[in-house]
Amino acid sequence: MNHNVEVLPSQKQFECEADDTILSAALRANVILPYGCKDGACGSCKAELLEGQVDYGTYQARALSEEERVRGKVLTCCAKPLSAIKLKVRELSGLGDIPIKKMPCRLQSIEKPAADVAVLKLQLPANEVLQFNAGQYIEFMLRDGSRRSYSLANAPYQEGGIELHIRHMPGGLFTDHVFTTMKEREILRFEGPFGTFFLRDDSTKPVILLASGTGFAPIKSLLEQAFFKNSTREFVLYWGARTKADLYRMELPLQWTQAHSNFRFVPVLSDATSECAWSGRTGFVHQAVMADFPDLSRHQVYACGAPIVVESAQRDFSAQCGLPADEFFADSFTSLADTSAVAGQGGIA
Repeated sequence: MNHNVEVLPSQKQFECEADDTILSAALRANVILPYGCKDGACGSCKAELLEGQVDYGTYQARALSEEERVRGKVLTCCAKPLSAIKLKVRELSGLGDIPIKKMPCRLQSIEKPAADVAVLKLQLPANEVLQFNAGQYIEFMLRDGSRRSYSLANAPYQEGGIELHIRHMPGGLFTDHVFTTMKEREILRFEGPFGTFFLRDDSTKPVILLASGTGFAPIKSLLEQAFFKNSTREFVLYWGARTKADLYRMELPLQWTQAHSNFRFVPVLSDATSECAWSGRTGFVHQAVMADFPDLSRHQVYACGAPIVVESAQRDFSAQCGLPADEFFADSFTSLADTSAVAGQGGIA
């Protein structure tokens, strides 16, 4: 049985099949709702259930707390309608014009700027172009049928192939291959682009960018596109890492600082004990933001990287710095371990 889904305030409606998630049905109907991991681990697709019943599906407890669930929140990537429903969630415009494609690509080059980070340059087939918004990601389709997601690190305006920054996850099916046996000219297959992490151009608010580790990749894409479009908004990038070596492309934000008067860069190390020459900021990266911006009520925040960093920033920026909930945008880099360690279990409401 199909169930009708109405999205407010846009009043868009679409049909959802009994075994389909709300998000999948929405995307097929070209109704673009916010989402990230699509696995119930990041919470980016959270919406408010106003009417009707859903099967919540299986999800991470940190993505949807019991308190939020009591208040009527659902994760559209996991929830399936059991009746006609009404949802309150902000629909996104523009992304529906970008086609999602499956295509092969060839590894053009692989560089390791840090011991556990690889920068891949991928060549697309002749006459093929991948349209995407800065901040989106692609999914590699592996031979066993599994998928691995990585953010695009190059900006949409840049012609040619695509760039990815991949951190080694020891024991990982794909990243072990990247760091041991992957060779140039290897053929890979991917699908994309996916995700709703992109700079909201309808705002003029100053922007705080928060990256941990390879969360720098989508931030790089977003900033390079903003600079290309001559954005006059104020941008401050806080890039957190354990050691200075983990700031694997620090020369880029330093160059942006020199080239763009509306950009500032604040690197933050959580383990600076071995950095004899380090005179910069130390500690948790999101706390450095709070120290510099105790009032975030007139800002937008874009956060990327480890789930614990994104979750801490979202919680503390809102509770302690007055950041409006709808001005926090995130791309939480969930791993297979994150999506496997499921804590939230189904139920109906």
